[in-house]
Amino acid sequence: MLAFALPYTLHVLAALVWVGGMFFAWLVLRPATVAALEGPARLRLWVEVFRRFFVWVWLAVAILAISGIGMLHMRFSGFETAPKYVHVMIGGGIAMFALFMRIQALLLPELKAAVLAEDWPTGAAALGRIRRMVGINLLLGLAVVVVASSRLVL
Repeated sequence: MLAFALPYTLHVLAALVWVGGMFFAWLVLRPATVAALEGPARLRLWVEVFRRFFVWVWLAVAILAISGIGMLHMRFSGFETAPKYVHVMIGGGIAMFALFMRIQALLLPELKAAVLAEDWPTGAAALGRIRRMVGINLLLGLAVVVVASSRLVL
């Protein structure tokens, strides 16, 4: 049981970093930047926020995948024997990663290019799409946490 404690702890911490970061960004930082900064400054700030936060998301994704696979094999001897809530968690994690990749690979470069070109309307539109994707990912992440913590299968 002690061998299970380290991957479990790392898994929970990685989930906290990713989901907690999205919660903070969406519900605290975003409204504060709207209240305190004009459009160009707000867009520049978000480019810097994403640059720093996404390093932590990549680390969290790696830790979640490695620890999750490890726990899957330690506890259930693989995917086939794992309970349904574990399948739901894995599916949710894959969906979250796919949304993150859409932001990272498609939307963030669009935001960066617009900010670099000082094309504020295009940057604002890109940031709006990122905000929606982060909101969806936050809801998905919270649902995965509910499933994980309650072992609830919908």
